[in-house]
Amino acid sequence: MQEATALHSVFAANRSAGRIALTVAAEAGMTRRRQVYEDGPLRIRFPNGAPPGLEAMIVNTAGGIAGGDRHELDIGVMDGAALTVTTAAAEKIYRALGPLGPDAEIAVKLAARANARLSWLPQETILFDRARLKRSIEVDLAPGATLLMAEAVVFGRSAMGEAVEEGALTDRWRVRRDGQLVFAETVRLDGAIARMLREPAVARGGIAIATVLAVPADQAMADCVRAQTFCGEVGVSAWNGLAVARLCAKDGEDLRRDLVAVIAALGGALPRLWLN
Repeated sequence: MQEATALHSVFAANRSAGRIALTVAAEAGMTRRRQVYEDGPLRIRFPNGAPPGLEAMIVNTAGGIAGGDRHELDIGVMDGAALTVTTAAAEKIYRALGPLGPDAEIAVKLAARANARLSWLPQETILFDRARLKRSIEVDLAPGATLLMAEAVVFGRSAMGEAVEEGALTDRWRVRRDGQLVFAETVRLDGAIARMLREPAVARGGIAIATVLAVPADQAMADCVRAQTFCGEVGVSAWNGLAVARLCAKDGEDLRRDLVAVIAALGGALPRLWLN
């Protein structure tokens, strides 16, 4: 018992805490950085500045996230500005210290003011066997703001012969427009993830899933998604001025192809890193 307590103490003392706060604003027809704050292993870089928008790339210098790590991302786009945010690579979530060990936590806050355009397009999140991730995404949209966001999760690197048998994922999204809640969902997988994913009503054996949300959106945009040809399964719905696409594929490679098609069909521009 004492040995286990000592191990947890050592583990807790070596956990990573990272934070990024970025605010961009429109100036003379271009989007420029207003505030940039970096802490811990997180960095943010700007690989291009093609007007009128700006592209930001998040870098985790730690190379991944483990149980007990906490990352906070706070992104603000001021009136009339345009920002695309992506990541330098797929984010890896490593195994936690046992089923009772602390979760890795990621807290994302996104805000887009009047007539701003925000594209939140990180590369995939890869969960390793026995990883535990708790993620929350809070979005605040002003009237006239445009949002396109995509989040993809891959359970294990199948090309490396890896599989996720057990673990935990809690993914909570809340999107408000003009202060009103317009989209809310929480996905929770805990325990025997591989068995759950094999269920026909869950993923029918697929190990790669994603959600794409577009605001504003209409039925014509949803129809454009349905007209595409996909490697895996894709479903899309449009209601109350927004559209949501759900993706499920047998592996990360097929999911990436389908994500690219969905984002393009919804009128989004892919970050440069997605094309490399």
